[in-house]
Amino acid sequence: MSKQFDVVVIGGGPGGYIAAIRAAQLGMNVACIDEWKNAAGGPAPGGTCTNVGCIPSKALLQSSEHFEHANKHFADHGISTGKVTMDVAKMVGRKDAVVKQNNDGILYLFKKNKVSFFHGRGSFVKAAEGGYEIKVAGAAEETLVAKQVIVATGSNARALPGVAFDEEHILSNDGALRIGAVPKKLGVIGSGVIGLEMGSVWRRLGADVTVLEGLPTFLGAVDEQIAKEAKKAFDKQGLKVELGVKIGEIKAGKKGVSVAYTNAKGEAASLDVDKLIVSIGRVPNTIGLNAEAVGLQLGDRGEIVVDGDCKTNLPGVWAVGDVVRGPMLAHKAEEEGVAVAERIAGQHGHVNFNTIPWVIYTSPEIAWVGRTEQQLKADGVKYKAGTFPFLANGRARALGDTTGMVKFLADAATDEILGVHIVGPMASELISEAVVAMEFKASAEDIARICHAHPSLSEATKEAALAVDKRTLNF
Repeated sequence: MSKQFDVVVIGGGPGGYIAAIRAAQLGMNVACIDEWKNAAGGPAPGGTCTNVGCIPSKALLQSSEHFEHANKHFADHGISTGKVTMDVAKMVGRKDAVVKQNNDGILYLFKKNKVSFFHGRGSFVKAAEGGYEIKVAGAAEETLVAKQVIVATGSNARALPGVAFDEEHILSNDGALRIGAVPKKLGVIGSGVIGLEMGSVWRRLGADVTVLEGLPTFLGAVDEQIAKEAKKAFDKQGLKVELGVKIGEIKAGKKGVSVAYTNAKGEAASLDVDKLIVSIGRVPNTIGLNAEAVGLQLGDRGEIVVDGDCKTNLPGVWAVGDVVRGPMLAHKAEEEGVAVAERIAGQHGHVNFNTIPWVIYTSPEIAWVGRTEQQLKADGVKYKAGTFPFLANGRARALGDTTGMVKFLADAATDEILGVHIVGPMASELISEAVVAMEFKASAEDIARICHAHPSLSEATKEAALAVDKRTLNF
């Protein structure tokens, strides 16, 4: 006997669970299907982000940062600690507890909003009267029929050709979050978000970390001036980053992993490590969706093809998040999920791709929104730039963390903010002001004229806006 719903959401990650909740808020009868399992085999909604991505990585970053502060910086504050040790098992256990709190929080939100949750893998069966028939393969098999379907099945880690993840020696983000002891030597292929964040965690705990990056430039998507500042900080910390390498044969044995590669000079080199994290991007996940059963169109990368409103080629079928075009970011997925739920309800959901913030949670943090200086140059846009260093910020000095800067890019004629780029303490929080400003088409002068609390890190944002007009007050 099938169960009828107005909306069925396949996938309970940030895009899926938020879409389900918003649709329910709008008065629809909603089901959400998700197959993630916790260690006990119970439901663990939240997708990659909650289970093996954003949330657990931040938990480990926080623990490792505390450890580094205790080891290297407490003495500056007059705090004597003696020998500081790290219990890795306890650190990982805390991370798991944080993940479970988030899993349980989503289940609570489903109950609160009257969303029916089904634990298992959702797949299309056929077009049916009243919409689409969806099968749930789990502990108990279910058949659902939905007038509208939102696919939010996320993405999977991309493996190197011919080098499968064993999650013991060759690790994806999943295995990187479950390392049981500090490796003496850790290799990372790819200097993106996951590579730098996980590399930072284990470097702080004592691992000798080498990052191998195929591109000739560091963080090519980041504003060049900001990326150079970040690279200087990572070099100083002892995080070794080799650029312009070409990866050759990778051999995994009982004792570790050997990576053959060619360096930027064209010379043959090798790296022997205990563990190797491969973080070379992610691929859309449509495995087991049975898209062909209903004729759902997929693109060349395996992504679900959608238009600007997240509509697929099928009436009543939508897709959001990592499984479609655009940046693979949890908050982008959430905004698309809300917008689709509102479109189904006859409203006008909206997502502005030009004001989606990006964050790398290393130390220093890196965050940005809008266009970079190199993009503006390439597009022939006339602009003004203003920067302000945290070295000249009173709160940063009091924190003992003065690395980095805030950078504003504004239109030369209108002064409209075109991009804001930050490397430094709490950049992830500071970037929100820039997002709001850009959404409201603010000028750099608008930010420069707003009163910011003193002493605060946000004053560096105000000062960078002042710098666009060459009138900083504290530098």
